[in-house]
Amino acid sequence: MSPEILIPGHVTLAQLERIWRLQLPARLDDSARPAIERAASHIAVAANGGTAVYGVNTGFGKLANMKIATEDTAQLQKNLILSHSCGVGDPMPRDVARLMMVLKLLSLGRGASGVRLEIVDLIEAMLAQDVTPVIPEQGSVGASGDLAPLAHMTAVMIGHGEAIVDRQVRSGAEALALKGLSPITLGAKEGLALINGTQFSTAYALAGLFQGWQAAREALVISALSTDAIMGSTAPLEPEIHALRGHPGQIDAAAAMRALLLGSEIRESHRDGDARVQDPYCIRCQPQVTGAAMDVLRMAARTLEVEANAATDNPLVLSDGQIVSGGNFHAEPVGFAADMIAMALAEIGAIAQRRVALMVDPTLSFDLPAFLTPKPGLNSGFMIAEVTTAALMSENKHLAHPTVIDSTPTSANQEDHVSMAAHGARRLRQMVKNLNVILGVEAMCATQGVEFRAPLKTSVPLQAAICALRAHIHALEDDRYLAPDIARAAALVAEGTLSNATGTHLPSLTP
Repeated sequence: MSPEILIPGHVTLAQLERIWRLQLPARLDDSARPAIERAASHIAVAANGGTAVYGVNTGFGKLANMKIATEDTAQLQKNLILSHSCGVGDPMPRDVARLMMVLKLLSLGRGASGVRLEIVDLIEAMLAQDVTPVIPEQGSVGASGDLAPLAHMTAVMIGHGEAIVDRQVRSGAEALALKGLSPITLGAKEGLALINGTQFSTAYALAGLFQGWQAAREALVISALSTDAIMGSTAPLEPEIHALRGHPGQIDAAAAMRALLLGSEIRESHRDGDARVQDPYCIRCQPQVTGAAMDVLRMAARTLEVEANAATDNPLVLSDGQIVSGGNFHAEPVGFAADMIAMALAEIGAIAQRRVALMVDPTLSFDLPAFLTPKPGLNSGFMIAEVTTAALMSENKHLAHPTVIDSTPTSANQEDHVSMAAHGARRLRQMVKNLNVILGVEAMCATQGVEFRAPLKTSVPLQAAICALRAHIHALEDDRYLAPDIARAAALVAEGTLSNATGTHLPSLTP
């Protein structure tokens, strides 16, 4: 595969999503190289000078007041990586680990980190040769950088740690050798540049964002199906209602649902003479809820796009050659973005779960059979599938509790306020899995409900979505072992199968 060419400071979310989904290699545009070299030359001068410069010729954190001899520079950086490789838990998924490496490339490519080009070249080669460090998921508090996970990445670069090569776990040195690569000896500040930064948290947050937006698009399609299943009104989708409020996500969601439902025979059959005055909120307020969640996801997207292009290690080499300690490693913006994404995911799932509950309840579903089974009583139908969605909805509510508001002092109180962005971003993966199940069950129920309306048909786009589902999951007649069907439905949602099948223009994450 050809590598994605990255211009530091100008990489888009679309590029990052392509890299993440296709697990593409990546390399910096050649235009980035002069600035990288200039910063490295300033670090080299500082390393050989008499003035103490943090991380170049001093200890780290609380030990920053200890001067390190020039001849100990390489050992200092090696010790930093080995001592900070303290992560625990399951390994990062391969797609997220590779995205983290790409984000580190981007940060180094801003030309403010002071690393040699050899560092950049090795990361690019590892991506190209599919050498993926084994990086434990837990251990970062999201300030002073994602120290532990990035140390595990860097450990492989110096021939330590472990990496996956050809689907097998190898020692870092062996993994590099198998692909014709050599470990690197770190120079002044290089270890610090590699482990300071927010790339672990940002990679997880971006993956959660991309997956969450996919789920939001699927939710628009599935909720339109649910609207037809319960013979809901399309009057609340009228454009002027949403224009009068003005929120872009709400306007986009309503427009998408109008397009999806246009031409539905089911809708036309009850346009006149329907005794119901209003639908429940889970039908009537779909644009206001899912659309608001889409706006929140877009706000988080803007933050993460900036962060992905940022120089976030410390100290930084400024354009005039100064080497200055700051705090760009603090992942507070990523923590806020992750919390925003989590709340959006929870709310998309909450209103979807209420639509499931509506469809299985014969007192509310406008003449659909109890639990959407042709023979209620003998069969339980989707009774417990709805309970499963309730369980996952509740779990996501708990997972959505903000993490960025938590903090604890670390490193002998030198690092006395931290972002907790790492696990705030990491939880998004589970939340999306839960949401996809909720939406998958809703898709099964809505499809069954629409089919009970025969001979009336839904719209052409929604018929296409039904066909896409039915290619994998048959209608539920007599009770059967449902777990595999639910898993398949969740996978279809994760892959965007239903939204892709409709051929309808749906909202995009970025303009």
